[in-house]
Amino acid sequence: MTVSTLVLRIRSSFQYPPTLHPSPISSSSILASPRLLKLAFTAAFLFVSITLILASGRISTRLTSLVGHLTPSKLSSATFTSVRPLTTATMAPARYRNPPQAPPKFTATPGSLIEDTKKLIERSRNVQDAVANLTKDSASFDNVLLPMAHDDNEMGIEAHIIGFYQAVSPDKSLRDASTDAEKLLDDFGIESIMREDVFNMVDAASKKDEKLDPESARLLEKNHKAYIRNGLGVPAGPKRDRFKEIKKRLSEIGIQFQKTLNEENGGLWFTLEELDGLPKDILDNLEKGQGENEGKVRLTFKYPDYFPTMKYAKRADVRQKVFLENENKCNSNVPLFREAIVLRDEAARILGYENHAQFRIEDKMAKTPKTVDDFLGDLRERLAPGGVQEISKLLKLKEEDLKNRGQEKEFDNRYYLWDHRFYDRLMLEKDYSLDHEKIAEYFPLGTTIRGMLHIFEELFGLAFVEITGEDRDRISETKKSSDIVWHEDVQLFSVWDDEGEGSGFVGYLYLDLHPREGKYGHAANFNLQPGYINENGKRRYPATALVCNFSKPTPKKPSLLKHDEVVTLFHELGHGIHDLVSRTTYSQFHGTNTVRDFVEAPSQMLENWCWTPSQLKALSHHYSYTSPEYKAAYEESADSKDKPEERIPDELISNLIKAKHVNDALFNLRQLHFGIFDMTVHEPKSHADVEKLDVTETYNRLRKEISKLDGPEVFGDGKNWKWANGEATFGHLIGGYDAGYYGYLSSQVYSADMFYTVFKADPMNATEGRRYRHTVLERGGSQDEMQTLVDFLGRKPSTEAFYKELGLSG
Repeated sequence: MTVSTLVLRIRSSFQYPPTLHPSPISSSSILASPRLLKLAFTAAFLFVSITLILASGRISTRLTSLVGHLTPSKLSSATFTSVRPLTTATMAPARYRNPPQAPPKFTATPGSLIEDTKKLIERSRNVQDAVANLTKDSASFDNVLLPMAHDDNEMGIEAHIIGFYQAVSPDKSLRDASTDAEKLLDDFGIESIMREDVFNMVDAASKKDEKLDPESARLLEKNHKAYIRNGLGVPAGPKRDRFKEIKKRLSEIGIQFQKTLNEENGGLWFTLEELDGLPKDILDNLEKGQGENEGKVRLTFKYPDYFPTMKYAKRADVRQKVFLENENKCNSNVPLFREAIVLRDEAARILGYENHAQFRIEDKMAKTPKTVDDFLGDLRERLAPGGVQEISKLLKLKEEDLKNRGQEKEFDNRYYLWDHRFYDRLMLEKDYSLDHEKIAEYFPLGTTIRGMLHIFEELFGLAFVEITGEDRDRISETKKSSDIVWHEDVQLFSVWDDEGEGSGFVGYLYLDLHPREGKYGHAANFNLQPGYINENGKRRYPATALVCNFSKPTPKKPSLLKHDEVVTLFHELGHGIHDLVSRTTYSQFHGTNTVRDFVEAPSQMLENWCWTPSQLKALSHHYSYTSPEYKAAYEESADSKDKPEERIPDELISNLIKAKHVNDALFNLRQLHFGIFDMTVHEPKSHADVEKLDVTETYNRLRKEISKLDGPEVFGDGKNWKWANGEATFGHLIGGYDAGYYGYLSSQVYSADMFYTVFKADPMNATEGRRYRHTVLERGGSQDEMQTLVDFLGRKPSTEAFYKELGLSG
């Protein structure tokens, strides 16, 4: 693994609450390298490339098939293209039928997974041993860094998939084995990054001052620094030994924390009367009770259940109960979170840093905690007055709503955390005629994906070919189609350059879109196999997977996407495209392997297409036009007998865009709560301070101070901050976004600047789209990210567009 990998790894996944959309933005963003992290490289990359990562969000949204075989023509923003059927391998031109590289295999058993992991570790250890046996005089880039880089490349082909099983396999024994394998890889990563004999050779090579190409020079620099940042700058002895113990324990914590999140399967039983207000299609999909729960339905905390409940359930006591249970669904993670922040602080101080935040931010774009604190503090000050005004308006709406329902006695002049999604939705409907259920009818999942892939084809010069049926058998190494997917519902695409880009192969894209037991519960992109140049000078092509949990289709309705889900899907597909089109020499820099406070920017920038009238029109396709059965079902259930338009009406688009910034301050203050909490727990003034820190109280108190929304602390004497443990579901901070959650906000500066400077006037400008692909996406982390921005913008980035989008003065 590479150093970067290591650092990356203590990362994890996206936890929905934190980024939802954005928050559990990503959750999304996920994402995650020297040998250092063999540890991270495996499991870490798993979630790292989840960049989201994790997912996109309103903050990002608010700042913000082979469809053609020829170079796409420039598409004016005033036009839109129809959603065409996805092209299959059988239908595709001959040049797109035979990928030069077979797709990954998903044939592991619990036993083979562990054995394969041990073989990978042994092979890699042998490479390290060979390097360690060199002399300092003979050490060079070619015989020290290059063999380990090639080993990292090859390890990524298998290790990412080994870790991926725990997020998607329907077989619990395989998920458990994947977790055990990840632990083996993490332990080996720690062993690798703390091998002083190998570091001595890296150090000797770094002093030779060889003339290297820029990417190789960056590889040498980052790997050398990674060894130092992982303890080898500390003299051998008790302190270094303690540092190693801490790294191992943090690895164990990260694995257990994420396993708890993935395996969470709680829920509550309610009567249909209690769930008054929820749309019928949501209720129809809930589990029906038997025995003592006869006549009830079970509501889980997965977001296809949770968010509609918080938006539509009329009864405040039901929303309150669901909110509190969701906040407390993973309480076994509470002591793990606390232990992690204490150990991180101790480790940072062993290395000579003032705190963990200083250690983590040093090699990011922000460079210092002060830069981050100033950015978050300034944004909080600018947003706070707007948040107070928005609460005042929502409180009046709440009073009016309760009065209209004859419940005026329940109004207590408070606006609660469990009120916000409900009254935010009600305000959009009442004041902006924004019916999200009606809008969702125009975004069936299947046709929306086709439309999105078409946009990427037109913009970036790509071609997507869905691989189905016998074509899967044909391209599989084993000639068995079931061996190249992990579940029967998974879609597989081969991705190519269009004719104008040379018709070359790009890689494989997987889509796993619906929830199932044991599956990763949010939205994220996972790198399955990285791209790189192998030791023979031949390109190895990447494979990437988009993992989501959109509602399943029913006999009467396909899976329909709310607009925020459309944004999420586009965001995560953006990470997938970043992963696919990257062209780096070394896997350590492939795709989304960039610094954390930049990695979300490319996908956040693409979210703007979901707020562009022409592209919303192009993506839309009323579900009643998708099949005779759905047409009949719609006509049977529709309140009006008027035939719906095939494309989303201009009026709905106009209302949607007008409402883009409604209650924006409150949304962004929520993101600030996550970012400021993150910095608070990771930059204590002393180690004693973090040891005595009440994490739960800090989390809930900061939420109240920043967002101004009331929680159960207002009941009684107003001093009870222990009513929920939201930090226990905050997967971002255990797996890679520690002292880095601010990146979801700061990367908006870059994404807004890129969009407004280059794409605002014509989002489908193919010339600029290709320039963006080759200048930003293709480079991954192979050069300094600020240089990438300067190359694309022609200047250093500015905050002007960011603050303008937020409605704040620059």
